[in-house]
Amino acid sequence: MLLRGGAFSACNAAISENRNTFGFSNLIRRQNGNGFVSCNSSGRARKGQLFMILAVATGEAKTKHQESSHEPTLADRLRLGSLAEDGLSYKERFIVRCYEVGINKTATVETIANLLQEVGCNHAQSVGFSTDGFATTLTMRKLHLIWVTARMHIEIYRYPAWSDVLEIETWCQSEGRIGTRRDWILKDYATGEVIGRATSKWVMMNQDTRRLQKVTDDVRDEYLIYCPKTLRLAFPEENNASLKKIAKLEDPVPHYKIGLVPRRADLDMNQHVNNVTYIGWVLESMPQEIIDTHELQTITLDYRRECQQDDVVDSLTSPESIMDNAILELEGTNGSATGMKDENDCLQFLHLLRLSDGSEINRGRTEWRKKPAKR
Repeated sequence: MLLRGGAFSACNAAISENRNTFGFSNLIRRQNGNGFVSCNSSGRARKGQLFMILAVATGEAKTKHQESSHEPTLADRLRLGSLAEDGLSYKERFIVRCYEVGINKTATVETIANLLQEVGCNHAQSVGFSTDGFATTLTMRKLHLIWVTARMHIEIYRYPAWSDVLEIETWCQSEGRIGTRRDWILKDYATGEVIGRATSKWVMMNQDTRRLQKVTDDVRDEYLIYCPKTLRLAFPEENNASLKKIAKLEDPVPHYKIGLVPRRADLDMNQHVNNVTYIGWVLESMPQEIIDTHELQTITLDYRRECQQDDVVDSLTSPESIMDNAILELEGTNGSATGMKDENDCLQFLHLLRLSDGSEINRGRTEWRKKPAKR
């Protein structure tokens, strides 16, 4: 289990409200009667401002004080994001930059993960929840509670290329008594084609004791008003891959990278290793022959604990079916990962990130498909 935002910045765990609509040409079109909420220097929404948001979200009559609003920031004006018409999800558009693509001239999975984090943060911040990296509500701050990531699952059906415009929609909802979840839908903005989906699970933890805590009714009331009223899932199918349990890898494994050390640039605003770094570490131990011929289509990570700047990390990888059968060499393949193909030519791998003392950081699973013809 990760603490204090060591995985996806906890901004993603909260829900937000932004009643201004931004056009694709960067021009603001303000809807009557709606406004922004700003935070004070501590990142907290002032009481009157929070009440204003609650009234907007619930449709209650607003007082004269609640009708007053604060001018949006320059970032708000230029950001290509807004709430959906029903106010229960948030959409934002991004242009894929040249520095966000890899050797295939398409966005990397790290780019996709960064954009998921960005849209979640913008969604949360626009409602006036804290901007200190935890996206906490007023009650959570009083009780020293924070959100921490438990699981992240991303599926990419087609990677956007340099200069493509990607639209990401995100929303949150309750997940049992101790958690919440955030889902995403990724689309090609030009065509409307769904090119990816993602989901994440979060749990509530006491920041002082580091122990999990049930979501209280007060906290639930503060964020559920921004959630879909009926269950909405990015992966609605039963037994979908996002629910699949991940087994722990044990030595020996055929592929590994030892002694990975966080760089200063890998730390997030909470002084813990950012989630995107974990994805990169997982991929570091993938065999080069797979990287050359395949592309990542699915990644699932279960977060077990935090990772800090001075930690030394080992990345372990093994084809999943090898582990299922406890065999390290397959007849006719000489243990090569390329021998682990199913009828759809999809390869599956299990991953483990651990500290040098053997402590688990996270477990992972990836699926890889043959690379398409060059665009």
